[in-house]
Amino acid sequence: MTPADNLPLPTRTLYLSGKSSAEKRQQLLNYFNQTWELYESLFSCLNDPRAWYTKAIPLRHPLIFYYGHTATFYINKLMAGQLIDKRLDAHIEAMMAIGVDEMSWDDLDDNHYAWPDIAQLRDYRAQVKGLVTEIITTMPLELPISWNSPAWVILMGIEHERIHLETSSVLIRQLPVEWVQPQPHWPSCPQARHRQQEVPQNRLLPVAGGRVTLGKTDDTYGWDNEYGRQVHDVRQFQASQMLVSNAEFLHFVQDDGYHNARWWDDEGQGWRAFSQAVMPTFWVGQPEQPDTLKLRLMTENVAMPWDWPVEVNQLEAAAFCRWKAAQTGLSVQLPSESEWYRLREAVPGDQPEWQLPPGNINLAWWASSCPVDTFRQGEFYDLVGNVWQWTTTPTNGFEGFKVHPLYDDFSTPTFDGKHALIKGGSWISTGNEALKSSRYAFRRHFFQHAGFRYVVSEHQESMALNPYETDAMVSQYLEFQYGPEYFSIANYARQLVEIALPHAQQRGHALDIGCATGRASFELARHFDQVTGMDYSARFIDVALQLISGEDFRYVTPTEGELVEYRQLRLKEVGIDSITADKVQFIQGDACNLKPQPRHYDLVLAANLLDRLRQPRRFLQDIAAMIRPGGVLLISSPWTWLEEYTERSQWLGGLRENGEALSSYQALQRLLAAEFEEIAPPQDVPFVIRETARKYQHSLAQVSLWRKR
Repeated sequence: MTPADNLPLPTRTLYLSGKSSAEKRQQLLNYFNQTWELYESLFSCLNDPRAWYTKAIPLRHPLIFYYGHTATFYINKLMAGQLIDKRLDAHIEAMMAIGVDEMSWDDLDDNHYAWPDIAQLRDYRAQVKGLVTEIITTMPLELPISWNSPAWVILMGIEHERIHLETSSVLIRQLPVEWVQPQPHWPSCPQARHRQQEVPQNRLLPVAGGRVTLGKTDDTYGWDNEYGRQVHDVRQFQASQMLVSNAEFLHFVQDDGYHNARWWDDEGQGWRAFSQAVMPTFWVGQPEQPDTLKLRLMTENVAMPWDWPVEVNQLEAAAFCRWKAAQTGLSVQLPSESEWYRLREAVPGDQPEWQLPPGNINLAWWASSCPVDTFRQGEFYDLVGNVWQWTTTPTNGFEGFKVHPLYDDFSTPTFDGKHALIKGGSWISTGNEALKSSRYAFRRHFFQHAGFRYVVSEHQESMALNPYETDAMVSQYLEFQYGPEYFSIANYARQLVEIALPHAQQRGHALDIGCATGRASFELARHFDQVTGMDYSARFIDVALQLISGEDFRYVTPTEGELVEYRQLRLKEVGIDSITADKVQFIQGDACNLKPQPRHYDLVLAANLLDRLRQPRRFLQDIAAMIRPGGVLLISSPWTWLEEYTERSQWLGGLRENGEALSSYQALQRLLAAEFEEIAPPQDVPFVIRETARKYQHSLAQVSLWRKR
């Protein structure tokens, strides 16, 4: 078996380092040109104008958009990176800037666009190619190429076009077959078994458990979600030796699998009812007559190759696994990302170093799938290549995840629990897509050149929805309590705890009242046996509880106007481990209506609380009874009294009493004198609250310390 000679040259993705800048510049230019030519050659498969301008599916733009989109991407990113200061065609670059993400299978795009004609776009693409070529030739280039290098923007454009090489090929596959034409430079695999009984039987093989470390470490371009680090201890499991074939999936179809609600989750049932699917999308014919079924390839229908991998969405794959579990009595499911990674360890090396790919990948063999027993990799087949493999893992950022500023919406919109990862690549996966570290995710109803293998595993993946928090107050507090330090001012919660600790003689139970999203509670837990975090807001408590469970939390923070930055928070990132977090109990409570506690507190932290209470005097009276003798009360506040929170008659200070100025601190001295002694002079502690990228609140809180008599 040899690679198909007439396939376009795919080119392996580039290393970021090299011997010299001159050599790397030439490699970059070659990679750009080959990618450009490869993408254009795909559109030679269209033989009818309707194929350009008709939506292949209602959820996506027509192909004319994608033909222009990859070129406009270069211009828009070069403008954003300030590498050019002038547009080529502002109208085209606006119209073709943003594609359609299938956020829901029934989220139809009914807009009508006055698309440019093909000749106009060809001319535009030629201009873009010339401009990018000039930039590659003249830009400064230092090695290794880094995120901030102009060459990174070029690589971003190249790898982006290679993604659309694949997604556009799927759309071509969904057009009417008479609108497309086979091309000798896009040949389909000639090998196939057309008799079901000749298809090799799939079987389960054991896979030893072990530790896997996820996160990109190689010397190649990567998308933001690939960076960072995540460690998994994978338990022993079993995996199917081969991908599920059309023949194996037929048993599910013939057992009325598409009509039996038992095998489908709620999302799957919704999609099934909407689509009226009775068999895989690329099967052509009637499932009741399997001998007459055909398979739609990119440009033709062929007699059903029963030994090729079935291509389905994740909802169909998961339904098959539930059916298979019922048939076998085993815990059959799709693999997790870490389980796929454990399997992938059987394949030596990675794409840049492969002289000949070990599977049907990187366009090295055919422009289609091939039999599932063609490429053996260790004891398994097709651990990489042939078709992408669906997992149960919702995409997410690893620890240390950072958004690239020039493409802030590549990954973050998919971190919502609704997008599942696909792994391993397909026959048309090239460049970054063919790497071990690649992480692409789609909505579970989405169609790609994707199939699946199943595992028998005890692992249960959490598929909970996890959208970005957009509530302005919650996001602002998360940024305040867990975000970066601004203007060299230390984290406020940490400052307060450090002030309190030298005076806390016993460190049994601490109360953080008005805890918001809980940072001070976690800081106290480093030093106290038990901590209670209390806040009036259920929203704040919900966030704190999610953090304490070990889950990450996502929120957006405004930059300017409607622009936002996406943030992802894990307690580990601020140095708080699970042992520390487990010492904290979060409860909802009203500081002005405190319930008596069976135990007394050794420390009460009331940070920025008093000037937001409706009855601050009542709080001071009630809390005194809850602190043990010798215990400490820390009060901090910028004393910004506002009548929207506290009626003026309830203000402690900041007003005149009998004509004389009364500060809040003076009022505290008076109110606490009977039961507390002041143990340190008051001090001002600065804190900064970010409102936008260029607007910050810089405040001084007055901190006072009191010991219970």
